Order: sequence, then structure tokens, then C-alpha cells
Amino acid sequence: MPNFTLDDQVFTAAAAAFTTPFHLYDERGIRQTARRLKNAFAWNKGFREYFAVKALPTPAILRLLGEEGCGMDCASATELTLAAACGFAGDDIMFSANDVPPEEFAQARELGAIVNLDDITHIAPLRQHGGIPQTICLRFNPGGQFRVGNAIMGDPGDAKYGMTRAQLSEALMILKGDGVQNFGLHAFLSSNTTDPNYYPALAKLLFETGRDLVAETGLTLAFVNLSGGIGVPYLPDEPAADIEAIGEGVRAAYEAVFAGTAIRDVAVKTELGRYMTAPHGWLVTHITHEKNIHKRYLGLDASACDLMRPAMYGAYHHITVVGKEHLPHDEKVDVTGSLCENNDKFAVDRLLPRAQVGDLLVIHDTGAHGLSMGYNYNGKLKCKEVLHQEDGNFRLIRRAETAADYFATLDVDAAWGKLR
Repeated sequence: MPNFTLDDQVFTAAAAAFTTPFHLYDERGIRQTARRLKNAFAWNKGFREYFAVKALPTPAILRLLGEEGCGMDCASATELTLAAACGFAGDDIMFSANDVPPEEFAQARELGAIVNLDDITHIAPLRQHGGIPQTICLRFNPGGQFRVGNAIMGDPGDAKYGMTRAQLSEALMILKGDGVQNFGLHAFLSSNTTDPNYYPALAKLLFETGRDLVAETGLTLAFVNLSGGIGVPYLPDEPAADIEAIGEGVRAAYEAVFAGTAIRDVAVKTELGRYMTAPHGWLVTHITHEKNIHKRYLGLDASACDLMRPAMYGAYHHITVVGKEHLPHDEKVDVTGSLCENNDKFAVDRLLPRAQVGDLLVIHDTGAHGLSMGYNYNGKLKCKEVLHQEDGNFRLIRRAETAADYFATLDVDAAWGKLR
């Protein structure tokens, strides 16, 4: 079984209370993960997690994380608006976007957000739209391949994000002339890894780069943002990331790089999404059809519009058949949705217990990049979201879309009136 799950009785009760499909989130699990992360980095007095809003932009979840001391990492005007509406302001917000419309800089500055510049060419637009703050962050792209031990963790040279090392120096000297006194460094060089060496290796790179930039520019290194990249295990027998070991590894790098220097009190920031919420979310759905041709298919009332990751890039999501997990997993099936696309499949050639129409299925690890990546192809309407609260009760935290929502942005008022 996955590392985090709820009892079948919880899924059954939720399905009895709410029409499927829906995403179900576990409040207790999310809070425990936030606290565990904070404890792992408690050695750094400035540590803060900035939750990646794009992973799960649902106000109830954002407020819950805010109660646990998290800030918000935003990448668009809408995400900035959402964070502000949920009570976040000032350095509660990190604005990390690329190819930014100038007016979004102005919005971020109005909120007092920490601005994370993706490119040296963004300095002029920021200067003109909101102004240059005293503290600013720069995104670093070291190029080449990022290796940890013998493993290639990422290929920054092919990524559209960040500045080269030379551009960091140039940008900071320009910004110093604009009154910048403190800077942060940010980099994202791997995705969904549970390797405990990733964050320490990235931290070492950023600590060393920051140390050298302090010597070059005379500015103060205020923080290092390790971004995201720590993942969750998707296969039942895979180990979870050891966040305590990761925190200790970052501390060792911190002490090694800054020992003997005048650099003090560099805060460590993270902007995790998947690690924080993915294992605490499930897509709850019923089997609505069975089909037996060249293969056996189980059709669901959910589709890729509710969870795009398997269709988009073949991501694995564990699937359980509620009430039947004790039975032999000896039936090979494709688990599908109803879109007019052959990649609308949650699983291909998956071994499951014998299942039939009416059975309740749970698709695991949908608490990040699940509904947030939803779309309306074939006129499908996005499903609801439900929170399993710490007291054991359920709360609807986002209703399902309706046809009225789907047509609301169209200039077809007269036609829609007739359709209703």
C-alpha cells in the first residue's frame, strides 16, 4: 500500500456523502507533513516553506498551510490574487514567475511580495512597474547537467528558467545601483526525487554561489531558496523521502560553506508542492462501464480532465478497489475515462482485483497537480473537492463545476438562455 492512505471506511463514507468523482484531501496528513518539514529545518532560524500554489490552489488548503506557518509561492497574477484573498501579504508571498507580464510585477510589489527574477532582462520592467525592492531574489541556471553522485538529477541546460552564472553577477551590480541591499538565490534542478542527496547538493551549489557573489558585489546574502523537487513515492514498495536526513544534509552544507566567513544568518527557504500535499489526496471514482475487446477496460466516471498526469506524461498513480484489496490482483486491465482521446487512461495493463460496474476506485497521490491541472475538453466539468477534517467529518471545499460555469465566459447569453 502507499505510504499515506485512509481506511476504506473513510472512502466509502465520503462516496456516500458526495457524488463521485471528487478529490478527497486529508487535513491531518497535510498538517503532519508541514510540521515534519519545519522540524527538519528547525536548525535554521529563518527557515520557511513557501507552498507552490500551482500544486493545489484551493483556499481551504492554502489557509490550512498558512496556519502551519507556510508562505505561498505564486507564479501568476491570479495566484497572487488568491494568496492575498487567503490572508497572505508581504514576505508571506514569493513571486516566482517567468516570461512575466509587467503588470504582474506591479501587483507583486503592491502586495509586498518577495520578487524572484527569472531573467536579467526583467530588471527594467520591474523598475518601471512597481520599482526595485531592497531585497530581491535571482533564479540561477548553472547549465549542463546537475549530478548527485552517479545520478543525473536534472538537465538545467535544456530548461527555460533562470540566469547564467555571469548574468547573476551582472544583474546584482545593476540592482545594487537601484538600491538593492540584500539578495536571495533560487534554483530548481530536479523533479520528484526522493534521493536524500538532492537538496544538500543543490544547497551547496547555491551557498557557494551566494558566498562568491557577496565577495563580488558587497551585497548581503539574505536567503537561499531550494525550490521544490522533493517528491513522493508512487509505487507501494518505494521508500518515502527522509526529510530529517535531507535537513541534516543541508545543515552540513551550510556549515561547511559558511564556516570561516563573515556571512551569517542566511535563511533557507523551500517551495514544495508535491511533497506537501500529493500523498494526502485521492481521486474517488466509480466504475461505470466494463468493456472486453482486445483488452479489458474499466471505464470510470472520472477522466483525464480530473487528473491529467497519467495521460500527459505516463505518470504512475496507484489504484485501489475499495473493499477488494484483500483479493488476488490477477486481472490485467486498462482504467479509462470517457474523453475522445486514447490517452485518457489512468492505468495501462494494471493488475487489479476482479472489479465490476459499481465498484468504488481510489486513485492515489492526487493532492498535487490533480484538479489544478484540470481542463474542460469534451465539455467535461471539473469535479468537486472534499476535505476530510481532523475531527473525522467531511467538508465540501470546492463545488463541482456546472454547465452555467462552462458557458459563463462566452458571449452567447441569448443562446444560453434558450439552452437552459
